[in-house]
Amino acid sequence: MDILARGGGILSTVKAVRETPTLRVQFPNRFLEFGTTTIEAKSGYGLNLETEIRILEAIRSVEKLEAVPTYLGAHALPPEFHDNGGAFVDQVIQDLETIHSRKLAEFCDVFVEPGAFNTNEARRIFAATRSLGMGIKLHADEFESSGGAALAVEVGATSADHLGAIADADISRIAKSNVVATLLPATLFMLGHSHYAPARKLIESGAAVALATDFNPGTSPTLNMQFVLSLACTQMKMTPAEAIVAATINGACAVRREHRLGSIEAGKDADIAVYDLADYREIPYFAAVNFCVATLKRGELVWKQ
Repeated sequence: MDILARGGGILSTVKAVRETPTLRVQFPNRFLEFGTTTIEAKSGYGLNLETEIRILEAIRSVEKLEAVPTYLGAHALPPEFHDNGGAFVDQVIQDLETIHSRKLAEFCDVFVEPGAFNTNEARRIFAATRSLGMGIKLHADEFESSGGAALAVEVGATSADHLGAIADADISRIAKSNVVATLLPATLFMLGHSHYAPARKLIESGAAVALATDFNPGTSPTLNMQFVLSLACTQMKMTPAEAIVAATINGACAVRREHRLGSIEAGKDADIAVYDLADYREIPYFAAVNFCVATLKRGELVWKQ
């Protein structure tokens, strides 16, 4: 957040993306190598309609790997709106209508954090999101408890992502709701933090916990979900079984695809990752080592070692 306040971080990526004439998803097949068949991909590195559309179109163009597109227009305040946040929120809401009309995104996300956007600004954006029939996601309580988790429950979000600093009262709120708590331990690991999201409290309170890489250029340059499972077990004290559930069926719930993804059962897509290991607990046991030997998407072999 300090880097962002000085005009770097997210904004340096925004500058680079705006200046790149042709955008594409760089590593779709590398996800398959690690056993990942479905990702949620957020925009948020354009911060203007033209570039956000180009990012979402690039996400839509991915083959083999299933990419769920999310519009993150309110990721940071762009330089041209540095002294007028309200006008930028108005612009995001206006752009959201265009994004929806072109069927470019399934969800809308807002980064709710001091130095980014507050709950009142997010509430305005989500009112427009609901009116369009789109799903809602939040970057919530990543570094400070700032009302993001409570807002996720209030607006009926599909998921609240991060939750590294969620308050105890909001853990109870999440647990009583249908909001999936998506935890991203690789982000905090790469930032050098020793404090992680309270996975045990969330699980024991009855919350549905999912895991994801948060693969992004600033804070989590990893697409290895096996490594994320290792961090979940060692740093957040999840059991291997809990971590695998969080990475499969609960992850499917976090992108509203649990009806056909996330578990191996009759009637669902045959999305299957095969690991050359003797026991499922060895997947998180071997830290940052890839033991995936084959990946199937909808029953088709899309990657083999």
